[in-house]
Amino acid sequence: MKVLRLSIALSLLCSLGFGTQETEDSLEGYISANKQEYFRLEGEKIESSSDMLRDSWIAPIMLQYSHGVSEAYDNKSTTKRTSISIDQPIFQSGGIYFGIKFAEASRAYGEYSLESAKRKLIKDAISLLMQVRQSDLKIQKQNLLIKNAAINLEFKKEQYLSGQLDSTFLDDAIVERNSAKQVLIDIEAAKQRLLSQLRVISDVAYESVALPRLELLEEESFYANNIAYEQAKSESEKNYYAKNMTVAKYLPQISLNAAYNWDKIENFNVGGSSVGATERKTDYWTYGFKASIPLNINTFDDMQTTRVEYLQSKVLEQDKKREIKAVYEQVIQNIERFDKKIALSRENQEIYEKLLNDTKELFAAGYKTEYDVALLANSLAIQKLDVAIAELDRQLELLTLYETAANEI
Repeated sequence: MKVLRLSIALSLLCSLGFGTQETEDSLEGYISANKQEYFRLEGEKIESSSDMLRDSWIAPIMLQYSHGVSEAYDNKSTTKRTSISIDQPIFQSGGIYFGIKFAEASRAYGEYSLESAKRKLIKDAISLLMQVRQSDLKIQKQNLLIKNAAINLEFKKEQYLSGQLDSTFLDDAIVERNSAKQVLIDIEAAKQRLLSQLRVISDVAYESVALPRLELLEEESFYANNIAYEQAKSESEKNYYAKNMTVAKYLPQISLNAAYNWDKIENFNVGGSSVGATERKTDYWTYGFKASIPLNINTFDDMQTTRVEYLQSKVLEQDKKREIKAVYEQVIQNIERFDKKIALSRENQEIYEKLLNDTKELFAAGYKTEYDVALLANSLAIQKLDVAIAELDRQLELLTLYETAANEI
């Protein structure tokens, strides 16, 4: 199975503004260099671990050498022994086959898990960037609201001083302006918290980096090769082979064994005599086979445990399919809600544009004040900012889909 690489429908994204960075055209560029290196090394570890697991049925060749000295009958003799041996299983009632398939499934599961973790981190980085940009828009909007509150306060002051209003209306205007300023402080504090979280996982300059422009994925495209579902499915496959491996472990096994031995004894004396010292060398082969079957009191419990784990993973696989469907449906509902908010803000924008133009004409004729013009100009700008803020909310919803939407390259 090919390793899945992160490619979130690049044809639907705007170019990424990473300047001279090597990751200019990669969404991985949104996360820090350390995070990228970690995922690269984790991928290497998964590959080497699965290779080792795949070949674990191949028995090692044992090389042995011993050197011993014996002193008896006032004489010293030296013994040197060398051997090369192997004890290789050739039949494990399907255990070898299932072991290889388990290694392949484990690699797939590891790759999906790694890809899922990487996508989540990239999604978090982009989400934080979008929220920071959204905070900037909210700060602009709040400053306009503060200006409008200040204009309203000036109106109330003039009306109060002219005796048209009592002090209660003036107090309300003061409270309104102060509340608007307090909201601004909270928004700025929230933005700093977002930036702190962003610095943990990303090196990008949030002021200048370009954000991806996401489009709504078709339902079939979202379901096809969905990373979250493929991960759950690969876990089921892995547990299926693990179950069969466990069963095979308690069935008959056959192994071939062979060894070559070489011995050398120096100063070997017959009968303990110090006369006639000699040297003896021998070399020989041994080979054969063995059949075995383990009898273990825990056999049934062991097999039952792996069987239940497999059945659990199948249940989780089906649950994941339902969860993915629910996520898509929820995102669609949220998108529709944001589309309505955007449409409403644009309608209001048209109304304010008409009112502003009319007010400017009345101001030129002396029927309206500068305050009236400024108030409507600020309100118009607020509606434009509301559209931009809702657009980012819409992008954040789409990001939820793109997190698990797989594209093989």
